[in-house]
Amino acid sequence: MLLPVRIPPSLEGGARPVTDTAVAADTAEELRLRRELAAVYRLAAHFGMTDLIFTHISLRLPGPEPRFLINPYGLLFEEITASNLVVVDPAGQPIGDTGTLVNPAGFVIHGAVHTARSDAHCVMHTHTRAGCAVAANPDGLLPVNQMSMEFYNRVGYHEYEGVALSLDEQARLVADLGDHPVLILRNHGLLTVGSTPAQAFLRMFYLNRACEIQVTAAAAGPLVLPPPNVCERSARQLTGTETGDDFIDPGADLAWAAMLRLLDRIAPGYAD
Repeated sequence: MLLPVRIPPSLEGGARPVTDTAVAADTAEELRLRRELAAVYRLAAHFGMTDLIFTHISLRLPGPEPRFLINPYGLLFEEITASNLVVVDPAGQPIGDTGTLVNPAGFVIHGAVHTARSDAHCVMHTHTRAGCAVAANPDGLLPVNQMSMEFYNRVGYHEYEGVALSLDEQARLVADLGDHPVLILRNHGLLTVGSTPAQAFLRMFYLNRACEIQVTAAAAGPLVLPPPNVCERSARQLTGTETGDDFIDPGADLAWAAMLRLLDRIAPGYAD
């Protein structure tokens, strides 16, 4: 439903000399990213997109070595703060002597996506009721409503192979995701990627909302689906690849700013 969020220059890669100024900039940038990721965790809790202490949202940190932020194992999403997020390596192992427990198995999916997709700075995975219901439907996500049009022909599907613990599954999962912004894990749940935490969250919010609408509509009776050409044009409009003019919709940035204001009111501790 919303146009892509811009990629911060700090996440675009590229080496630079190590100086005191650069170190200070990296520290400030990591703090900013920690707060953004913590915000996504709190928003997932607020909007009911959680599964107790399970599922994960991960974020690649800038720098020459691959490092990622993820939730400590055992905390509810509503307990996540900027400071208690854990830095892990591509295998999901904590970096440094943190003494904090993480769930390496939970990073099997995330690590594969981060490694394969340079644009997948943030990876969000959920087990919502509606998402799991659509993941169990042979037709997958249907163009039932305008919210689902954003993902028309832009969804990957990965068949269920059991609990995602095997590294052998990573290659198949990545191949099924391809260059899509979202992946439906059959009999499992939903996954979105984003160049920023904001983009991954907004994609998940609308993907899950599309699933909710589809489940509700299907229960009410036969579905009316627009013709494929209309669906495709709508998808281009909603993803910013066909606007009809030079207007750049600031909706994604405005929506994310609104989400941060919401958190400042209901859960200001996320930024601690």
